[in-house]
Amino acid sequence: MPVLRGAVTFSRFRAEPAKEAPSDIKRWLTRGLKAHAFEPIDRKSEEERAAGFVELENADSIEFPTSSLYYGEYALFSFRIDSIKVPAAAMKAELTKWASAFEKENDRPPSRGEKTAFKAEVRQMLRNRATPRTAVLDVSWNLKTQQVQIWAASRKTVDEILVALESALSVKFIGMTPADQARTEGLDEAALGPTAELIGMDLPATAVEEVSHGEA
Repeated sequence: MPVLRGAVTFSRFRAEPAKEAPSDIKRWLTRGLKAHAFEPIDRKSEEERAAGFVELENADSIEFPTSSLYYGEYALFSFRIDSIKVPAAAMKAELTKWASAFEKENDRPPSRGEKTAFKAEVRQMLRNRATPRTAVLDVSWNLKTQQVQIWAASRKTVDEILVALESALSVKFIGMTPADQARTEGLDEAALGPTAELIGMDLPATAVEEVSHGEA
């Protein structure tokens, strides 16, 4: 869990309530996380992905007790993403094996309808066997400054977590990178680029002369 130990990439934002600020911020946050908590993938359904909030130190728990959620002025929790995908190679191998056995037993190849029915059975069997791929991304929320840090490198994942938080808590997030601040203040991002001096480009002759006089 990078939020407690180790170095990792994170994105930083400032949270602003879309409506009036809640009177009891801890109760408000706990209720929002529970309402959008992680639910495992239903293996009998067609869904291949599930995502939601979980406790920081236990990705299988969604109770969010005060002792596990709040650390001083911080709320610490995680966003879990599970995905299940049936490998195409495994599906093909099972179908080939079944079709060969069917033809030997029935002296004819299986019909299109029989293939379709068996394919559904095989897919369900492989889904039941498959181990979900799990990703757990940490989130820290300073309840005093309203600064939120999302510990994820993927921009797509960061955006997904932001959307989940906005939906759960009716808040909006303002990015706190220099580029984000420039856009918020109406500045041209080009003005944030490195100066010629910083990247080692030659200075104009007049500037060199002024520097020389200054050193003297």
